[in-house]
Order: sequence, then structure tokens, then C-alpha cells
Amino acid sequence: MFEHWVGLDIRPMRLEHLGAVLDIEPVAFGSHHWSHQSFVNELNNSMGHYFVAMPSGTNKLIGYTGFWLIGEEAHITTLAVHPDNRRQHIGERLLIHDIIHAKKVGANWITLEVRVSNESAQQLYYKYGFKSLGVRRNYYQDNDEDALVLWTENIRTPEFKKLIAERVDFLNKYSPFTDNDGISSFEDDDDGEHVIEGSAESSKTADASETESKDAARIDGAKSI
Repeated sequence: MFEHWVGLDIRPMRLEHLGAVLDIEPVAFGSHHWSHQSFVNELNNSMGHYFVAMPSGTNKLIGYTGFWLIGEEAHITTLAVHPDNRRQHIGERLLIHDIIHAKKVGANWITLEVRVSNESAQQLYYKYGFKSLGVRRNYYQDNDEDALVLWTENIRTPEFKKLIAERVDFLNKYSPFTDNDGISSFEDDDDGEHVIEGSAESSKTADASETESKDAARIDGAKSI
């Protein structure tokens, strides 16, 4: 049954959150999951930006996400929701938060990998304009499954802002956004000086050199979110 939250708080991930994160991690990713030390390393990674989601007014951690900022690219490395809270748009809220924060810290594009078999997660990303620009063969170490490499177009364009505004209007029916979510600043910022002409396909490549570890991105945990 869908549960309507009064609100959802998304805040930076801290060391004290890792116990609850690690309760979700193996359920979401099976044997292909990060360890406590992996998360500690990521929280100390200068490129890393990690967040947790909790229903407003509670300390119940129900999801988490994060990305690396590499130049003008935000590479989403993880996104997972507790099984009891899937199909409640929590994962979509986390994705929007990644996009908003990535723009805030200087990203122009968002990229990620997703299992070729994970059609539900792919459908979420396609709603946000992600396109498949390549395949990484045998990317997932648990079963050597291939990964699709997905990219957005430039997230600073009026067209992308309109897409976000439409999704926010839809999601407000279930869990209202607040001023802390940064929606208004995302939509209102004048990005004229920041928009770089061209698409991700023409200016970016699916080069694995920037994400050498196959353990870096496990977006397959976003299934049924």
C-alpha cells in the first residue's frame, strides 16, 4: 500500500547513519554490496556527495544516494530504498535531490550505470531524459552482467528545468517538497553563462577510465523505487 509522507527530509550522509545504511545495502544489492569501510571511504572522498532520506520528523532512514563530481559531470554511484518503502517515489525524490545538488556544485551532466536487466530503474531514469550512450561489458562482478551507460542532456537548459518542474508538480501530490529541497533555486537560476552547447553524446564519452572500480556504481539497487 502506498504511504503518503507528510514530508521527506534529505540530508547529508554522516558516519552515524551507516548502521541504518548497511541494513538496506545487502538487501538492495545482494552480494554485490559495499562494506562499512567502503562507505567510510566515500564519505572521505573529496569528489563524493552522499545523502540519506528520512520521513520528516523522524530518524528512520529509508533510502540513500550519492554521486561523484568529476569536472562538469555528476556520476551517480548509488541509489537504494528500503524494501518496505519502495513504490512510494522515494527513489525518485532522491534522484531529484542528486540532480539539484549536482547542479549546485557545478555539474552540467548526470551519468550512471544500470544493469541491462533492471527495466524498472531504467524507466525511472528515462523519465528524466537519460539516454543510453553505451554498454560496459561484464560490469557487475557478482554475475558479469552488462551495464547500460546513461547520460542526461545539459541539466541547465530551460528544457531540462521544465522536465524537473513537471515531475515535482506530480510528486507534490504524495510528499510535498519544501524550501530546503532547493527546487525554486534550481528552476529560477540564470544559467545563461553556464550552458555549454551540444549534447552529452557529442561532448562526452562512455570512457570507463574515470570510474575504474566496478564497485563504484550499483544503481541496480534502485529496482522498484
